[in-house]
Amino acid sequence: MDMIVPLLKTPPVDDAIAGLRAAGVIIRRANPWELSATRTFIEKHFTVGWADEASVGFANKPVSVFIAIKNGVIIGFAAYECTRRAFFGPTGVAPLARGRGIGKALLLASLHGLREMGYVYGIIGGAGPTGFYETVCGASVIADSAPGIYVDELKKKRARLLRR
Repeated sequence: MDMIVPLLKTPPVDDAIAGLRAAGVIIRRANPWELSATRTFIEKHFTVGWADEASVGFANKPVSVFIAIKNGVIIGFAAYECTRRAFFGPTGVAPLARGRGIGKALLLASLHGLREMGYVYGIIGGAGPTGFYETVCGASVIADSAPGIYVDELKKKRARLLRR
């Protein structure tokens, strides 16, 4: 299911980023030359499909991917305006780094990025942890939004061809 976020009410991100910086975690916009490292991180911890989606963000100006770094290593990422206009995601934090507020900071940084682009609402496509999104940014579930845009048309076409 998808969720909608009122971007005009998005909480500030500076406090979340400052708290993480004190713990040695840097949240920042990715640089174009960090595409391969980011893609490798996403493929290792998540899926090739997510890596494909996030790769689109590296072609945007500015890059619409934020990364979390600790000790020079990527430990999380968040992308926006990649899958569709005004869409947030994909996003993820390495399993060993979860529960520290990194996902929250990446989410808020990305939502502020959408707001800077002029959007007043953002869409979280195929939202997994809806409670997290409701709490952090006031997102609401969009009724009847499943399966949304994440229907694999190529897979459906292949299945039809194989049945022939």
